[in-house]
Amino acid sequence: MKEFKAAIFDLDGTLIDSNSVWEKIDRKILSKRGIKATNEEIVRMASMTYEDAAEFMQSLGVKETASELISEFNELAVSEYRNSIFLKEYVKEYLDKLKNDGVKMAVATASPKALYEPVLRHNGIYSYFNTFCCTEEIGKSKDYPDIYLLAASRLNVMPEQCMVFEDILKGVASAKNAGMYVVGVYDKYSADDVVTIRTVADRFIQSFYEML
Repeated sequence: MKEFKAAIFDLDGTLIDSNSVWEKIDRKILSKRGIKATNEEIVRMASMTYEDAAEFMQSLGVKETASELISEFNELAVSEYRNSIFLKEYVKEYLDKLKNDGVKMAVATASPKALYEPVLRHNGIYSYFNTFCCTEEIGKSKDYPDIYLLAASRLNVMPEQCMVFEDILKGVASAKNAGMYVVGVYDKYSADDVVTIRTVADRFIQSFYEML
């Protein structure tokens, strides 16, 4: 990290092991409406962005709008994020290393403050971050580089001085388009995209242990 002044982290599937919770939430939403989905479809949805998951549910027959579905996602997730979701292995150790090295840190996530704040506090790392950015506040998904550029601006560093950690292909590609060094992080829910993520990212890790 000596050549980088800042580290920007995705939340779900990168810092925290949360995608199994989204499986449960997706099943609950579909079941409530009497809609069946295969296990493969549920796993795919768990790794999608909010917008993509809402669109996929609509393709299965859900009538609500994307914004209505996203609100329902978040309402169902609040309790889980406060109590039941934990860090991925060696995240805390790596954040300690960055903190000791004086590296600025940010979270760039699709999850709103009502989710990211309690899960980070519950896991004792909220205070590690200098700023938090979510797609909700900028009105653009991670299909676009805006969230990463906003994080860099708030950290007062240039994009090329940032290292970004992401587990999904869209995030990896957008962070690259922002001019940042990108580390792809393995998550089983994004396993189908691993080959492409390895190609697009500057580096790929199975675990944060590799960054130590």
